Formats: sequence, structure tokens, C-alpha cells
Amino acid sequence: MSSDKISVMVTSGNREQLQMAAMVASVGAVSGNDVTVFLSMNALKFFVKGATESAPAEGEMGKLLEEKNVPEFKELFEQAVEYGDATISPCSMAVDILGISEDDLESFISEPMGLTSFLSDASEGQVWHF
Repeated sequence: MSSDKISVMVTSGNREQLQMAAMVASVGAVSGNDVTVFLSMNALKFFVKGATESAPAEGEMGKLLEEKNVPEFKELFEQAVEYGDATISPCSMAVDILGISEDDLESFISEPMGLTSFLSDASEGQVWHF
């Protein structure tokens, strides 16, 4: 049974993990898949407007991504929304814990979603975790 649904849970704050999640989301979305991205834990802080902290590299590849000027993960996530059928939602619990509002998040981020809703939506199709 094939599905055109891709669900991506992103909890890591490391550059490599964020980059790979963004690549899966953007390629999946522009290829005609219905993509849902769930941002939580250490990943969410990078999607607050005006955030200046860079995601730390976990290893050599993360350092090379920066040195080679590879398009940043935020740009790829934004393209997934703009050019494909992607929805990027922050975890409602993480939003509450961090004390941020929807207005504090980048413009391509949708309204917060609970984990229960994400898991229910993800029950059919591919699920990726980064």
C-alpha cells in the first residue's frame, strides 16, 4: 500500500538533523506529497522570528554544510510550504513551555498542533523522525 503522505517529527537542535528533516520535507512536498512537519523540543527555538543562534554542528558534515553555503534548513522548510503541499506546525506543549505565541514564529509556520493530533494524522503514510 503506497501513500502520498509524509509526516516528519523534528526534535533535534543539531544542524545535520534539521537539514535532513528539511530536505525530506521539501523534496517530499515538491514531489506532490502531503507533508506535515511537527517541530518540538530543541528544534523549535530556531523558528522564532529574529532568532540569531545557529544550530550547532554535530559532526564534520554539519561543518561542511556551513562552509559550502548549502541552503539553510529554514529556507528549505519555507520552500516546502511555498512550492509544495507542506504544513509546518509547532508542538503546542513546546510553544507553551517556551512562552511563545504564534506571532513570534516565522511566517511559514502554521498554528500549533498537539502530539495526539500529529500521531493521528501520521498513522497512514511515511513517518520520519529527526
